[in-house]
Amino acid sequence: MKIGTPLTNTATKVLLLGSGELGKEITISLQRYGVEVIAVDRYANAPAHAVAHRSYTIDMTNGKALKKLVKKERPNFIIPEIEAIATDALADIEAQEGCTVVPNARAIQLTMNREGIRTLAAEKLGLATSKYAFATGFKELKTAIDETVGYPCFIKPTMSSSGKGQSLVKDEKTLKKAWKLANSKGRAATGKVIAESKIDFDFEITLLTVRALDADGDIETHFCEPIGHRQEQGDYRESWQPQLMRPKAIKTAQAMAKKITDNIGGLGLFGVEFFIKKDKVWFSEISPRPHDTGLVTLLTQRQSEFDLHVRAILGFPVSTTLDKSGASAVILSEIDADSVAYKGMENALMLPATEVRLFGKPKALINRRMGVALSVAKTTNKARQRASKAASLVQIMKRKKRKT
Repeated sequence: MKIGTPLTNTATKVLLLGSGELGKEITISLQRYGVEVIAVDRYANAPAHAVAHRSYTIDMTNGKALKKLVKKERPNFIIPEIEAIATDALADIEAQEGCTVVPNARAIQLTMNREGIRTLAAEKLGLATSKYAFATGFKELKTAIDETVGYPCFIKPTMSSSGKGQSLVKDEKTLKKAWKLANSKGRAATGKVIAESKIDFDFEITLLTVRALDADGDIETHFCEPIGHRQEQGDYRESWQPQLMRPKAIKTAQAMAKKITDNIGGLGLFGVEFFIKKDKVWFSEISPRPHDTGLVTLLTQRQSEFDLHVRAILGFPVSTTLDKSGASAVILSEIDADSVAYKGMENALMLPATEVRLFGKPKALINRRMGVALSVAKTTNKARQRASKAASLVQIMKRKKRKT
């Protein structure tokens, strides 16, 4: 792999589709290797816009707009960082424009929609999953739950992320409300929802799985130490690494992750989620990109999940070595505001072996992730205590307008 010089005619160029907090870290990792980065998002001044060489604001579900931008920039790689993208356009671009979609256009098509990835995992690859059913109408949903899925269950949009539109339904009384929520809060209106039975599990993990080239140019699969995480309403609140697991469960999760990533193909890092109960393992979801729970690797690993993704894409060797036990805790906004300020950073950073990363989002929304606190310690429990404490010390306030 030859790397050119940014902002010259020899540049190795990446078009980043989605410029949130994960995209910001991907951009930083890319620039360490001299890659020119063009960051794209649906809103202006997204986190990665602040650190990229150039930025654009477009509707990434608009295939024509996406193709026009690709023709203008002529990137070597396109790295999707979100699900809401015109995947048919990506497939055309991959076939016609001579650039690499990471890991490939098929992966983006499969994983942006829960129907595609669940069908692949459960029906084609035979991976253990929760009971599930898809429905395009309320009556169909009710019948599917009565006959197949059962209560309690989760109702989710087929296309969403970070728990948007998801709800836990314990009985028929709240099913109608869950149906309406799933249809109104997804990333895109698909007219279809998924019902998933609630699994009795001990904990859930993200198994970061990396497909990278070895010294002979063959693809080799690497695994990071399991990351445990806690969610609220389907959205991550804290994560820690390593999550202790039984050896059999680790081997099963790794085998399942390899099976599905081998089928998807390409190079890069995948965030594969599992439910764990003793030796039992159930596949949950997969993202063909760095995972929000993997923010903890910024302190715990020799190469963070962002470094691993970038190195794998560029054909460089990777190391999933864990250096320290650690944890992350998100900094959530409790207010809606067009402009914010942060207070208490100095107090958070006084805690031993603790860091804070502010994402730089231009506006705050209630329960929006605005930053993350990170800590390392001899044990994950100690690291979790420090990270949670640090996150609680950072206050998000409405910024007062300056007097002119």
